[in-house]
Amino acid sequence: MLAAKLYGPKNMRTEDIPEPSAPSRGQALIKIKTVGVCGSDLHMYEDARIGYITIDSPTILGHEFGGVIESLGEDARDGEGHPLKVGQRVAVDPAVPCWRCETCEQGHANLCPNHHFYGVYPTEGALQEKMLVDARSCFPLPDAITDEEVPLLETLGIALHSVDLGRIKVAKSVVVLGCGPVGLLIVKVAKLAGAGPIYAVDKFPWRAAKAKEYGATEAFTTDQEPIKKIMELTKGRGADVVFEAAWADVSVQQAMDVARPGATVVMVGIPGNDKFEMKQSVARRKGLTIMMARRMKHTYPRAIYLATEGGVDLKSLVSHHFPLSKTAEAYELNLTYQEGLQKIIIDV
Repeated sequence: MLAAKLYGPKNMRTEDIPEPSAPSRGQALIKIKTVGVCGSDLHMYEDARIGYITIDSPTILGHEFGGVIESLGEDARDGEGHPLKVGQRVAVDPAVPCWRCETCEQGHANLCPNHHFYGVYPTEGALQEKMLVDARSCFPLPDAITDEEVPLLETLGIALHSVDLGRIKVAKSVVVLGCGPVGLLIVKVAKLAGAGPIYAVDKFPWRAAKAKEYGATEAFTTDQEPIKKIMELTKGRGADVVFEAAWADVSVQQAMDVARPGATVVMVGIPGNDKFEMKQSVARRKGLTIMMARRMKHTYPRAIYLATEGGVDLKSLVSHHFPLSKTAEAYELNLTYQEGLQKIIIDV
């Protein structure tokens, strides 16, 4: 079967690999339908590393995905404890915690120190025609969610978890720095949660425009002195909750600068060099609460509901499709951020 393997920085090759073995107890064999290209994937593609994890041998990326169940092991139950069935369409949560450690027992499975994660080395991901997954990571899908929308359920899940960390309340003011798919969905979820006004910032004008479509009160590009403008609009007060959903570079200090005293800042973006810098004095004197968003916490059922009944249009985020055989071209295109690029979907 066909797979796209990363051999090193910007060295993606499509090749034939053996098919997976039969599923063991608690596993499902999935025929992959679609995979999304995520910003964290771009870090790995460009540098063969992410954070402190380095890719030391050829691996398969892809953690935003779903497909159709081809076969099941014994006692294969989904993420809500229901028996899975062959032929079901499912979205897959890529994080597989141990479910036994202190952190998991306390309800923080997203922080499990013993987890593995599909698409992050050394665990292979979904850029292949079939793969074995933990049944508990599967969430059955209604027909109303199309295959091209399925990868964005993971993105929406991250947005939900991020907004949860921000503890949004009705009429709380919000700033979202970075309007890629995660940032845009944070804008949308914050709007649904009752936040307002919502100010969005991005370097690309088409993404700032999309933020307005998704519910931002005002949206600015980075060349428009956005922090100065937001401070003027808030009469020097700043925002109650700030989400850094960009590349965690200059945006980190911007997040601190635009937050009001006593505000919450939620860090969602991943810096390429595994470091971020800020003026400690600003954060300290404002008494900011800084929250680090680590993936999500059992948000797939909520994401599925929002995509079907809650008014979140995932399809409008998809700008490009590529076949699995053209995965390298898809990743290269994503790195250029040509006009109009939002979300690339790989059709497996």
